[in-house]
Order: sequence, then C-alpha cells, then structure tokens
Amino acid sequence: MIESKKRWRLTTPDMERVQAIQTELSISSVLAKILVTRGITTAEEARDFMNMDAHGIHNPYLMKDMDIAVGRIRQAIEEQQKILVYGDYDADGVTSTTVMMTVLEDLGADVSFKIPNRFKHGYGPNKELFQEAHDEGVNLIITVDNGISGIDEVAFANSLGMEVIISDHHDIGETMPNALAIVHPRHPEGNYPFGELAGVGVAFKIAQALYEEVPDHLVELVAIGTIADLVPLHDENRILVKMGLEALRDTPRPAIDALSEVSGVKQREITEETIGFMFGPRINAIGRLQDADPAVQLFMTDDAAEARSLAGGLDVLNKERQAIVKQISDEATAQVDARYPDGPPHVIVVAQEGWNPGVVGIVASKLVEKYYRPTIVLSLNPETGKAKGSARSIEGFHLYNELAANRDILPHFGGHPMAAGMTLDLGHVDALRDRLNKQAETSLTEEDLIPVVEIDIPVRLEEIDIETIESMRYLAPFGMGFAKPKFFLDEVKVASIRKIGAAQNHLKMELAQNAATIDAVGFGIGPLGDELTPDVKIDVIGDLQINEWNGRKKPQLMIEDIRTDEWQLFDIRGIRQVSRWSKLIPEKEQVFLAFKPETVAVFQTLLQQPIYTPETLQELDEPKFHLVLLDLPDTEEQLAEVLAHINPKRIYAHFYAKESQYFEQIPTREQFAWLFAFIKKRGSFDFKKHSDELAKHKGWTREALFFMLQVFFELGFVTLNNGLTEIAAATGKRDLSEAPIYKKRQQQIALEQKLLYASYKDLKEWFDAKVSAKEEELWI
Repeated sequence: MIESKKRWRLTTPDMERVQAIQTELSISSVLAKILVTRGITTAEEARDFMNMDAHGIHNPYLMKDMDIAVGRIRQAIEEQQKILVYGDYDADGVTSTTVMMTVLEDLGADVSFKIPNRFKHGYGPNKELFQEAHDEGVNLIITVDNGISGIDEVAFANSLGMEVIISDHHDIGETMPNALAIVHPRHPEGNYPFGELAGVGVAFKIAQALYEEVPDHLVELVAIGTIADLVPLHDENRILVKMGLEALRDTPRPAIDALSEVSGVKQREITEETIGFMFGPRINAIGRLQDADPAVQLFMTDDAAEARSLAGGLDVLNKERQAIVKQISDEATAQVDARYPDGPPHVIVVAQEGWNPGVVGIVASKLVEKYYRPTIVLSLNPETGKAKGSARSIEGFHLYNELAANRDILPHFGGHPMAAGMTLDLGHVDALRDRLNKQAETSLTEEDLIPVVEIDIPVRLEEIDIETIESMRYLAPFGMGFAKPKFFLDEVKVASIRKIGAAQNHLKMELAQNAATIDAVGFGIGPLGDELTPDVKIDVIGDLQINEWNGRKKPQLMIEDIRTDEWQLFDIRGIRQVSRWSKLIPEKEQVFLAFKPETVAVFQTLLQQPIYTPETLQELDEPKFHLVLLDLPDTEEQLAEVLAHINPKRIYAHFYAKESQYFEQIPTREQFAWLFAFIKKRGSFDFKKHSDELAKHKGWTREALFFMLQVFFELGFVTLNNGLTEIAAATGKRDLSEAPIYKKRQQQIALEQKLLYASYKDLKEWFDAKVSAKEEELWI
C-alpha cells in the first residue's frame, strides 16, 4: 500500500459526449475528454474553441469611457501636450507600458513613462512621481495596469492641473478615483463582454481604438503580460494569447530574440510555458530588486546589441533574485522546523530583519508548497518599527477575510482569498501569528491540510501515442482557467523500476496495461523505488510529454503522484546484512515478528526494535500495517493466523533460518533400511564412538545418521543399552512418517520450499491466497 501525497479529485467526463465529439471532429478520445471536462460539450462548441481567431476580438468602444479616453489622447497628440504613461513594475505592467508607449509614439505623441520603485514608492499611483511629472510639464497621465485604487493620488494630480486616464483591471473598490476616464473591463457602469483582461489587455484595447484596427504587432506583448499575470485564458484572452504566441515565434522584435537566448530556448519553439517559466520570471525580477525601467527599454529598442545587453541584465538579476529567494526560503524553513519540531501549525508566520520585501511573496509560495499551510513571510525594519510582507493561502482559508478579522493590529493590508500583502507594527507580529492560528484551528480540518490535486482526464494506456500528445497543441494555450491537462491512469502494472540520478532521488519506470506500455519518470520521488514491488498495480497521475532522443520519439509520463491499495511483498530473503534491509522498513506502523525464541536473541541487538512473537502479538494496541517476518513459522497455519490477526499492507519476508533442512532433505527409505539391517546384523553398535567412521563409509553426513537413529528411537525400533544401540525386542510395523521428528522434518522442508526457496512469483501467490482470504472475510 502506498498513500498518495495529495488528495485526488477526479472528474470523469460524460463518455457519450466524448464519443460524439470524437466522431464528429475525427479527433482522439484524449482530446475529446479534455474538451468535455472543460465544459465544451458539443462538436460545434469544440470546433469554435479550436478555431478561435481575431474575429472574436471585441469592439474596444464597448468599454465604458473608451470614447472619452481616445478623444482626450487624440487632443493631446494634436496639441503636442506632454503625456506620461504611468506603469507598474511586474511583467504585466512592463508590457502594458510598452504597448501604450508604442501606440502613442506611432501616432506622434510627446510621451514618456514612469514606473514606481517597489521599495521607494510602493504599488500604484504616487504623489511624489505625479509631482515630478507636473514639474516636467506633463498635461495628461495615462495609468496602465494600476490606478483604480489611487483616489487620493488622482485628486492630487487634478489639483496640479493634470488630467488622468486610468486603464486598469484590478478589483474596483466602493469608491473610484475622480479621473477623466476609467477604462476598465469590469466598470460598474459598463457592459464589456469580457471582464478578465490583464492590464496589458486593457492597454491593447486603447491601442486598438487609437489605431482603428487590431494592432497585430502588439499581440506578442499582450501574450507575455497576460500569461505572466495569471488571468483566465478564456474568450478574448485566449484569442490574444494564441495570436501572440504565433507572433512571438517569428517576430523581428530584438527583445524576444535576446530573451530567448538568455533563457536557453529556441524562438521558434516558444509556448505559454516559455513565458510562464522563462520570460516572466526574468521580467519580474528587475522590479523585485530595483527600478523596472530597463525592462520597458528592452521591449522598446530596435537595436539588437542593446536588447542583448538589457536581456543579459535581466538574466543576471533573475539569478540574483533566485539566490535571494533560496537564502530567505532556507532561513524561513529553519525557523519553522526549529519552532515546530513536531510539525507546522495551522498557519505559518515567519519574520526576520533584512529579508528583501520584493521577494517574500515568492518565499511564501514556496513554504505553502513545502508545508501546505497558509503562510505569511514578513521583513522586519527596526528603523521604521514596521513589518512588511506577503501571504499565500490554501483552499479553505479565505486569507482576506481572516486578515480582516484583525484590523485592530493590521491597519494596512489588501488582497484576495489566496494572496495578500500587509504592513503592521513589529510588536504585533506574535499576536497576529497566535490569532490566525486560533482562527485556522476552527476553520480548517485535518483533511484541509492535505494538498489537493484536480485530475480531469482519465486515460487508458492504449489511448496514448505520439500523435495524440502532439495534437494536444490544438487546444493550447493552457493556463489559468484552462489548465494543462492532468492525466489519471488506473491500475497500471509496474513492469520495471529503478532509481536514477546522482543521488538516486528520481525514479524511472515502465508501466504496462494490457499490451500497452509507457515510460514514466518521477523527479524527487526516488525513495518510492524502495516501496514498489514487481508487478504491483498502481494508480498514477501526471503530465504526458514526448521524450525525444537521438531522433526517436516516445510518449512519456511525468509523474506527480502515486497510490496503490494493493498489499505488497518485499523479498529480503538471503540478505544477511541486517543494515542493508532494515533501512527499507517504514519507521511507523511496523512490527518485527519471530516465531522462534532463538531468532529473537539473534535480532534483538541488531534491530534495536521490539520483536514480537505470535503469543505477544495480542499486546498490540494499534494496527500495524508493515509486517517483517524474521524467520520461518513452524507451520503454514501458524503464519496464516498471524496474517489474519494483523492484515498487513506490506510484508517483508526475511525468513532467517539458522539450519536449513531443504538441501539436507530426508534420507531415503533404502538408507533407513540399510542402517536398520546394519544394527541388526551387528547386534549392537556404539554410535557415539564410531558414528564418524560409519558416516564417512556411507557418504552420509553425521546429522543424517543421527536423524535416522532418532526416527528409530521414536518409533521404538531401537533401544539404548549401556551406550550401545540395539534392535528392540518387538518392533512391529510402523511407517517412518509416524515419527514426530520425521514429520517435523517433512513439514520443515515443505515449508522452506514454499517460503524460503520459492520464486518471488510463487511466494507472492501463496501470500495472495492468505491475504485475499482475509480481505474477503472482512468484506463479508
């Protein structure tokens, strides 16, 4: 038995709809399953989904205040008024700034941009920067990817005689700024068909209105910002990202070639994962550590050499960011482990002076991934007396609401159910930790503290081939709201298994189901190699990929999690060094069993664990699922009784035997007959004195000779008189098997043959019969 590391939530698609779409569109069953589980249930819907194009891009003037914004921008351009594009320091903000700068420069505007410094100015509109803009002669400010919460700052800009156009996509509060225009896809007075645009998507809609056509040369920027900002890939987002990915693969924009080079990817092979895992982190890194202006300059430049230099700078900063994150993560982990040696609490709050506030959100995410607990990471500043940080949550713990219950000590915070940022007094950190844990103890169950994984595509191995995996790109892009499929394979057999990697911490398997097989790789799960036995059937979830090596392509499953309810037999027979197999035994729920007292004496010091006998098993007050059989039982029935009592999920068969009888075998009847005739002919014989000579003469072992004598004694065939063995006066006819020692030897040899010297397959079948019988009894 292997328990999954996460809670599996499996969605089973309606197979009638799957078959209908599969037949109508002539696509694979796997693609049809993906579509149906994502709510696309007819062939017409599926066809429309896979053929989305620019015709699905909405009219920008459907957005509230778009006409006001465009009219004012055109006026500023005509009158050569100074325009400031006011952006944000993340990838969405950088690409939003670039989109707006590009369209305004193309139309001849007198335009510049400013991006606030995360550490100096914070997020969103800033009075100091607005004052700078006024001093520089700016007449019109256009915010991109921010501004909807800047009520005081917009009022300040107005007081200086500047006008403000807000373009944003973040949540709108009860009160909106007094701006000239607010271009927002979810404007409460608007009726735009799609409300989930990223900041760059909103900037793109303004550009579309200003150009009076869809600006194809900007969709690559929209794709980067949209994917990096983790907005749902539905409707217009999907169309723009799909178009943008196609454009990115052959765009002449120097920034993309330079980013591809420093990321180690081929531009022609850019996917949404390239942006999410390669481009996005590099663009975000600069804003986490310093001013983000160079990132905008990278996307704006037409000079390849400058682009390479700027991209190289982002790459260096990203490596620095990674090092900082690792250091803080290590220090935070050490805090958790030191403070909670018995395991983390319901909510983790870690804090330390000197932690970079620009990366604490990433650290919080890593701690949630490690411990699966709501986590707050705070940077302490003794000079200001403040703690500033970020939080990440888990399903079932509404972070914003739980923080809101502590407003008396948490004056500045914001966020949503799964993430938040905050600032509080240093003296309130411990109180916040204690309060949140008390709140979590009432709202989170033990099950809530186990990670959840959503699985939506059950497949059989025969459904998987190269063509099917390649065809999944027809459904791309995958991302928020349309996640990459997670595949579930039920009861596949482990045909082969081995640990790989320098530290043996990864796993390589071949899985089989009927006549189909697939290679499977699991990173970081190498220890499971010691927990899987030959031919065990497992359930497995993961991602399907294509492994290409030396020009050959093969399907490959990247394992995320494994489970099996099957009991397993671990064959540790013949491994003499206890240290070699004892480390394989789970530390919990195990019981070491010896049938013979002398075995207890042998292993007591070697294992330093309690060793039970069949009699003392009754003392167990809790279930034990891992049974280690140290030696052989006296009978099959004795072992069967133990199995019935424990009902183990894993059996480790060592079967230590000090003296094996299997290879000695039982002397033949001819040998017994010869020895009987020999004693009878001699009248008497001193075996104590002459046994070695007799055994050597006959080519027997001394043990075999005395075994035959013991049989004769037990059957009354011989007697001992003054140390001499003689034939008894009346022997009668008795079968050799009537002698207890003969019967015991027969049983021992049969038992050794069945348990100690049987093949793994035969031994497993023997145990299967016993375990299955017990399971049937339990079901009845």
